[in-house]
Amino acid sequence: MAALPGHTIRGGTDRVIAGVAYHSGRVKPGFLFAAIRGAHHDGHTFVPEALRRGASAVLVQRPVAVPPDVPQILVADTRAALGALAAAFYGHPADALTVIGVTGTNGKGVTTFFIDAVLRGAGYRSAIMGTMGVWAPAGVIETDRTTPEAPDLQHLLAALRDQGVTHVAAEVASHALALHRVDGTRFRVAVFTNLTPDHLDFHGTWEAYLGAKRRLFTLVDPQGWSVVNADDPAAEEMARASRAPVRRFALHGGGRSGPPGVDLWAEEVVLDLEGCTFRATTAQGSCPVRLHIGGAFNVANALAALATGMALGVPLEAGAAALETVRGVPGRFEPVQEGQDFAVIVDYAHTPDGLENVLRTARQITRGRVVVVFGCGGDRDRAKRPMMGRLAVELADLAVVTSDNPRSEEPVAIIDEILQGIRATAGEFRRARVEVEPDRRAAIHHAIDAAAPGDIVIIAGKGHETYQEVCGVRHPFDDRVVAREALRARQGSVAP
Repeated sequence: MAALPGHTIRGGTDRVIAGVAYHSGRVKPGFLFAAIRGAHHDGHTFVPEALRRGASAVLVQRPVAVPPDVPQILVADTRAALGALAAAFYGHPADALTVIGVTGTNGKGVTTFFIDAVLRGAGYRSAIMGTMGVWAPAGVIETDRTTPEAPDLQHLLAALRDQGVTHVAAEVASHALALHRVDGTRFRVAVFTNLTPDHLDFHGTWEAYLGAKRRLFTLVDPQGWSVVNADDPAAEEMARASRAPVRRFALHGGGRSGPPGVDLWAEEVVLDLEGCTFRATTAQGSCPVRLHIGGAFNVANALAALATGMALGVPLEAGAAALETVRGVPGRFEPVQEGQDFAVIVDYAHTPDGLENVLRTARQITRGRVVVVFGCGGDRDRAKRPMMGRLAVELADLAVVTSDNPRSEEPVAIIDEILQGIRATAGEFRRARVEVEPDRRAAIHHAIDAAAPGDIVIIAGKGHETYQEVCGVRHPFDDRVVAREALRARQGSVAP
């Protein structure tokens, strides 16, 4: 209980805790149950069920009815307390690891993969934790959140520690920061990629969203480092909040002396269908970098990884060589090739900024038309929908509007909100022909059938996901598999 300053205990105190659970259905005999107040349910109402399942203690923020011998630990905020408690229960695993937290609206996943490559190239046993699950030397573990709830996070970190992992590159979502999931985790490096409007349905305001991201930099070890993208206006907010020294990287601007105050920047950036090349440059010198994943935005992600490596003692040249070994990142500007004479790219772009970056890159690397298939997720920030519609018709030549993960919403209602942004786009800015096909499989087939030699088809929104969520049910669906199916059907071969 030393991990919980300001707590009080009612009832007995002589209990051995066998585990920590925040969901009553996960409670096993001897577990501590943390009663969390959520958006839809109050965990305090599930205390009786937790006791029936064998809970030996409860963590609460208001008194509840329990047998007199059951300890109830009263705290001001169970969410805030749970992070520290879970870390203590698992032996503070982050203290035995070098944990690199990566936050930002876009680019977190690719940046963690790049950091992992840089660290492995330097001989470390590293792992990745984020939207695509946990990637460790022992294998891949699927997770249902970018950043797991505190007990799950600490359990995973402890497992990685016990496997002999030395470094973990972890995506840190704004929800996780706002909800204290990473409290109790020691971050040796905090990395900021960029910030554009997202998740405002959860945070409410831009200021709250920015504040959640900024919080990571208040958690970084003072003996560690913060790494920030100097191209982003929010970078200095992160730098001012940092408890550690700050390194800055930049994609834009420069010259041989570099942008003012920037430690690492890119020069001679060249994009093509195979990826991109650039020179990673510091005041002391530069070296060439070849990425097998396209987009100027991924050059920025590579710079973040190189700057992180340098902060941890990895020479720039060694980091650059390691990045060339990354043959791709699942669902991130991932090409689908079946011998066709046009490009097909699957990308996770599901925000206005992400979609804009992908479409601008597509325009740069193709001599033909840009075709985009996209939708917007249900039960998520509705303000993004018209914005993404506007960007699609401004930057593509053919926009096929479809479903993403509609979740509990009606797909056609989501599509109509996307179309509102399209209808509001003035004629001189409206470039694309627009077609609507709510069935995502049919939409992908249609876009690929419509492609001509030299075109590029962007399938945006779901990236690595292998399901489509409709009315609370996850149905098997993978944009990459469907794209291959469509390409083979177009070529007259039998789809798998």
